[in-house]
Amino acid sequence: MSDIFAARREKLRKLLKKQNADALLVTNVKNVTWLTGFTGDDSYFLLHADGECLLSDFRYEIQIEEECPGLNFAIRGGARGFSQLILDELKKISSSPRLGVETNSVTLGELERFKNTITSQIVPLDSLVESLRQVKDRQEIALIRESAKIARNAFHAVRAMICPDWTEKQIADELEFAMRRLGARDASFPTIAAVGDRAALCHCVPGERKVRDAAFLLIDWGAKYEGYASDLTRVLVTGRISPEFKKVYGIVKDAQLKAIEAIRPGVSCAEIDAVARNHIADAGYGKFFDHGLGHGIGLDIHEGPSFSPRCQTNLKPGMVITVEPGIYVKGWGGVRIEDDILVTRSGCEVITDVEKELDEMIVD
Repeated sequence: MSDIFAARREKLRKLLKKQNADALLVTNVKNVTWLTGFTGDDSYFLLHADGECLLSDFRYEIQIEEECPGLNFAIRGGARGFSQLILDELKKISSSPRLGVETNSVTLGELERFKNTITSQIVPLDSLVESLRQVKDRQEIALIRESAKIARNAFHAVRAMICPDWTEKQIADELEFAMRRLGARDASFPTIAAVGDRAALCHCVPGERKVRDAAFLLIDWGAKYEGYASDLTRVLVTGRISPEFKKVYGIVKDAQLKAIEAIRPGVSCAEIDAVARNHIADAGYGKFFDHGLGHGIGLDIHEGPSFSPRCQTNLKPGMVITVEPGIYVKGWGGVRIEDDILVTRSGCEVITDVEKELDEMIVD
């Protein structure tokens, strides 16, 4: 495991050489985890050409030794705060260091403190680590697969128990409990369960609406396993299938399948987004689909790249991205179908193997 993290740090070190900085201070907690394996918080990681150091405090000293064997670390305490720890490490490489800072994850106050106590030469370096995180290594892909497996099994378990008197909140609670029982540390995000017209709310907060109150139910859920997320959406049919629902469901499913079929290395994210968006627009529902087609997943539930009209990133093998077209009509409801897709050398692989044909969505 330590070799995996060392390899990631070496990739970052090579990127850093191309920047106008002598060192990089990593303050985004997920980036610290990705680079070191440390799962605590309130800690920084400093990396430069000649070394590296995890900066933390007494609460995590034993945890660091267990999770990051062999990694150099320093513990703050007394008069030695983070600024002094950083300064002591930087003195090893330069008397006037240029310090790269993840400006997406620090406040203006922290930047001023760094300038006043560490060095006046602060170099803004946004998304350097995130650019590496977009392409998953074998370990990450294996963990996402397990996360998806847990999410699938939990969904099947809860689906078998759903009854007309269950509320949206009960469904969400049962699903999250089932994922934990099957090995997840937590849900990837607060589970969404939306009955009928409430499915038009993309991020519906589960409430007291009951399954019996409408003919369909949208569920958006995912498991967090060893830090890695999965993300799925399905729509269950709990009553009579109307012609309109059947039509909308078919449009969304076909849009998703067309987009997945188009995924392969070298194609831009915007091109994939357009495949699904154009299909929905051609069917007359373009104004009812106004969010991105999908997003990267990993340590964060939303990370790069994204399937959207604005993202020109070209796909690479190892990227894991959701494909989740939807149609949302106020007062009627919504249909969204979402799967997690691994970009491979020859095309792609659907990691989430949950049924989605309309006749398979009917709850007896």
